[in-house]
Amino acid sequence: MLPKYLIADNSLEKPGKVYVVHTEAPRFILEGNDEDFSEEQIIHWLDTEITDHQQLDNLIEAAEKFLDTELDNQEDLYDDLISPN
Repeated sequence: MLPKYLIADNSLEKPGKVYVVHTEAPRFILEGNDEDFSEEQIIHWLDTEITDHQQLDNLIEAAEKFLDTELDNQEDLYDDLISPN
C-alpha cells in the first residue's frame, strides 16, 4: 500500500519547484515553489478534476500540511544526526 502523500522534485527540468503527490482518489500532483510552496501552485490531475471549491481547498490544505510536517521531521532527523545527544 502506498503512502497517501509523496514528495517529489525534478530539479533538472524544473528547478525551484517541489511536488506533493496525492496517491488516493482523487489523485493529483500539487506543484509549488520550493521557497514558498503556496506560491504559483498548479494542480496536475491524475483523476477527474474536482470542481467543488471547498473540497479542493481541503485537499490543497492537507497536502500543504503534509509537506510542512514532513520537512520539519526531516530537519529534526538531520539535526539529530549531526549533533547526537
